[in-house]
Amino acid sequence: MSRIALVTGGTRGIGCAIAIALKNTGYKVAANYATRHEAAQAFTKEHGIPAFNWDISDFDSCRDGVKKVETDMGGNIEILINNAGITKDGAMHKMSPDNWNAVIETNLNSCFYMSRAVIEGMRDKKFGRIINISSINGQLGQFGQTNYSAAKSGLIGFTKALARESAARGITVNTIAPGYIETDMTSAVSPEILKQIIGGIPVGRMGKPEEIARAVMFLAADEASFITGETISVNGGQYME
Repeated sequence: MSRIALVTGGTRGIGCAIAIALKNTGYKVAANYATRHEAAQAFTKEHGIPAFNWDISDFDSCRDGVKKVETDMGGNIEILINNAGITKDGAMHKMSPDNWNAVIETNLNSCFYMSRAVIEGMRDKKFGRIINISSINGQLGQFGQTNYSAAKSGLIGFTKALARESAARGITVNTIAPGYIETDMTSAVSPEILKQIIGGIPVGRMGKPEEIARAVMFLAADEASFITGETISVNGGQYME
C-alpha cells in the first residue's frame, strides 16, 4: 500500500513541485493550501492531487485538517512536508508586532502544530518522515527579514530536537534549506536586486522548484532511515557550512 504524504503550501511553487514528485513516485499525496481556492482547484484538476484548505497558523485547524486528510486518504499520514511560508519584510525599527507574529506563526509555529498532529500516528506505526523547508536566509540572515530569518533558523533547531526524540520510533526529521528558487516569491524581486543575488551564486543561476523536490524525495524514501537531524542546503553554492 502506498504511503500517504502531506505537503503544506502544496499547490504552488516549491510545494507544488514536491507534491507532483511524490505522486509520480507512487505516494498517495494530499496538498494543503490557505486562501487561493481557484488555484487549488486548478491544481487538483491538472495533477489529480486532492487539495485541503486550512490555516496552518492555528493549532486546532491543523489537528482537524490532518484528521480530514487521513479520513479521506484512508490511513495515517506517514510523510509530512512542512513547506508553507510567508514573508512580511521590514527593517527592525519599522517592523510591527503583527508582521513579526504572522511570520513566526506561519513559518515556525505551524511546524509544531502540524508535527504534533501527525507524530502519534507515526510513533504507533514506527515509521515517519518529517521534512521541514527552511531557507538560506535562516542560515545567513537577511536584511529586512528578522522575522523570516528567525523562523527559518528556528526550524533547524526544531528539527534536531525532534529528530532525537523520534529516532527510536523509526521517524526521521530533517531540514532542507533552499537558496534562491524561481517562484512567485522571487519573481516579485526587482531585476536589479535579482542580478545582484545571482551574481553571488557560484553556479550562476537561481534554482528550480524541482531541484528542491528531488532532495525531498531522497529524504522521504524508506531507504533514508539513517539520515536524521540534518540540514541539507540546496543553494548553488551560495552558502557552504
